[in-house]
Amino acid sequence: MKKQQQLYKGSLSAIIMKLLEQNGRMYGYEITQKVKEITVGEMNLTEGALYPALHKMEADGFLDVEMEKVDGRIRKYYKLTESGIKETDNKMEELENFVRNMQSIVNLKLT
Repeated sequence: MKKQQQLYKGSLSAIIMKLLEQNGRMYGYEITQKVKEITVGEMNLTEGALYPALHKMEADGFLDVEMEKVDGRIRKYYKLTESGIKETDNKMEELENFVRNMQSIVNLKLT
């Protein structure tokens, strides 16, 4: 496992929520592929990490689940609820602050 995976793990729900905000609704495999595409293969989101995060967000009332039959199989689509949309805004703000602070630390020059 790449070292960055641990860093990404803390931001997992924010990543998922942002993707759902952008795409309306998505199913699990689609989320994993989109993350891989956006990060040019740097971040590999496993099903073992994704589904527990999705289930927790659903339990917290941030996601709605829609079942749809696709090619004879049931597919679960996830989309943000009203409170999920608000939470996404909060998470994006937290993430931006975190990135800004990390950038400041990375850019520190010894004086």
